[in-house]
Amino acid sequence: MSKYVVETKDLMKTYEGVVPVIAVNGVNLQIEDNEFTAIVGPSGSGKTTLLNIIGGLDRPSSGSIRVGEVELNNMTDNQLIDFRLKHIGFVFQSFNLIPVLTAKENTEFIMLLQKKSKEERDQRVTKLLSEVGLAEKMNSRPAQLSGGQQQRVAVARALASKPDFVLADEPTANLDSKSASNLLDIMTRLNEEEGITFIFSTHDQRVIDRARRVITLEDGKIISDERK
Repeated sequence: MSKYVVETKDLMKTYEGVVPVIAVNGVNLQIEDNEFTAIVGPSGSGKTTLLNIIGGLDRPSSGSIRVGEVELNNMTDNQLIDFRLKHIGFVFQSFNLIPVLTAKENTEFIMLLQKKSKEERDQRVTKLLSEVGLAEKMNSRPAQLSGGQQQRVAVARALASKPDFVLADEPTANLDSKSASNLLDIMTRLNEEEGITFIFSTHDQRVIDRARRVITLEDGKIISDERK
């Protein structure tokens, strides 16, 4: 058994064009269970590309990416879709909620794809929306929620599948200070009390201050990796 939730070896990602762009350049990275890690760096440093490769949303040009015991490089597109569905939770800066669905329906959507029973869906969604402080907003649609509330629904949705870890790409970027702080309180508590692993891509100093590990990228390379 691998002791790492995520492990990359000599990871490279090059975008071909008139002038090829190296977005990720020889990254060797290990993420352990229960980490609360921020990947930081200037725009164009490769942090979102790295996060997308870890999440199976993009493929490396070379090198390897392993999630638990599974080598993502060897998977077909359909296998990757199925793997993401069962093992990885995602939180994006733009919330990505389905406008016509309620908070409850957005949260349980991934469980419908997993063919979970109605009873199991109802129990888990009620628990998750309560944990993120939205039990009373269960039947509200995204347009009836503030940005901070929408992002909390997105966190509940990311956790609905009981993933191995959650990838959060600039989750506080579209939030005001109070909403960002509330969201980070929730994520910190889920990490500390329930052992949920979070990997962030972020510019936000508030996220960086909360992280227990900060990995800095520059020109696609890891230039520092500090644990607090």
